Amino acid sequence: MKQEPKSAFIAIVGCPNVGKSSILNRLLGEKVAIVSPKPQTTRTRILGVLTQNETQLVFTDTPGYHKPQTKLGEKMVKAVSAGLHDVDACLLVTEPGGEIRDAEKTLIKKIQKESVPAVLAINKTDTVEEKPKLLTRIAQFAALYDFAAIVPVSARTGDGMDELLEELKKLSVPCEHFFADDTLTDQPEKALAAEYIREKLLIYLDDEIPHGVAVAIERFKEREDADILDIDATIYCEKENHKGIIIGKNGAMLKKVSTGARVELEKFFQIKVNLHCWVKVKEDWRNREGLIRNFGLD
Repeated sequence: MKQEPKSAFIAIVGCPNVGKSSILNRLLGEKVAIVSPKPQTTRTRILGVLTQNETQLVFTDTPGYHKPQTKLGEKMVKAVSAGLHDVDACLLVTEPGGEIRDAEKTLIKKIQKESVPAVLAINKTDTVEEKPKLLTRIAQFAALYDFAAIVPVSARTGDGMDELLEELKKLSVPCEHFFADDTLTDQPEKALAAEYIREKLLIYLDDEIPHGVAVAIERFKEREDADILDIDATIYCEKENHKGIIIGKNGAMLKKVSTGARVELEKFFQIKVNLHCWVKVKEDWRNREGLIRNFGLD
């Protein structure tokens, strides 16, 4: 007998660099959100869909909650608050050590205000040598909110992810699926391509530069006479000297970024990719509303 369909919209929230996107990718089994060691990698809300049998979970991966210093930063923080509206549940992600951050306390208050059930994922447990310390961490958060479940996980190794998924499924309610069962994300293909390129910039460049970089896809078209996807992208940075660093000596850095992105794009789209990247300067674009909007970051 066919079981009744169930669904849940789940917002993934937390501080920068705690592994929200890594958890989303691990849950989906596909890479729909870029990942780097640098904080504030995710700039907008990213939707990922996981359908298993009768249950469909729709995840919203939000930017890391932080104190904004630019107009772009302000929009990122607003995206977190917006992500907590009209969802069925919340997945709060934290790290296994240290004191609870003020930003995490603020997020818990927002969750309380929305009155949604929440699961806490304590990520990066593979970095903990003394596992009993996790009990202290669990007790810290349990004292602040009545979580539906607290699950230690490692998005890197996959430990605890099956248990986390089962707890999240418990939050689904009888409801028709909102997306086709084979849907993975609602992100346009151009947006995915731009993010894959930006990920390589985040990984390969020094700390100062990547957060002042945006990527715009100028051409995205599959050839009619061959199984080749042509992608032209423009990388925008804020300073002339940053342009030189991104291009590198004899174009070495830009080639490294383009090659790394092309490999990822071919893996995701399952087709040979012909990628060309250019670099342009748009001074202080992170504080210019029009440019933020043009880059699809509003």
